[in-house]
Amino acid sequence: MLLENEKIRLRAVEPEDLELLYRWENNPELWMVGNARSPYSRYMLKQYILDSEKDIYENRQLRLMITIKGSNETIGTVDLFDFDIHNSRVALGLFIEQKFQRNGFAREALHLVEEYVFDFLKINQLYVEIAEENIPSMRMFEEENFEKNGLLKNWIKTMNNFQNIVVFQLFRNIYCQSKNEVT
Repeated sequence: MLLENEKIRLRAVEPEDLELLYRWENNPELWMVGNARSPYSRYMLKQYILDSEKDIYENRQLRLMITIKGSNETIGTVDLFDFDIHNSRVALGLFIEQKFQRNGFAREALHLVEEYVFDFLKINQLYVEIAEENIPSMRMFEEENFEKNGLLKNWIKTMNNFQNIVVFQLFRNIYCQSKNEVT
């Protein structure tokens, strides 16, 4: 089934996710990996959840919640954003709550997203921007056939300095080739 495997399920955002999103979105430690610089109100997040009923073509973005099958515990999010249908590309953000990291859930979610983007949406390119200091994420994307294709110097302002961002891309033809090699 699309958007699930034996371990996890990617599902739409539900009203019941409000408190979890409120906690994650208002954690200043996570702001450096995204573009947030100030807290979100519950009202703003409720509006976001209501707007998420629109599809990726209308919103140009899509957030999916990552849940563990069996327990239905929500452990993170997948964000597809900057959806550009004309140029056939979409950006990816992937978040796993710290206590669930290093269990392979990010890789599982990535595989499901790749299937959705390349096989279902038929998009040409999936790309991700990763802080140069985030070695585990960069290693995972490299191992998953993403090409390291750019460096954005001093791209993110941190508390004390600036940080470089590394751009990784995966193209549909590379994804299809690697998928055929596995089967």
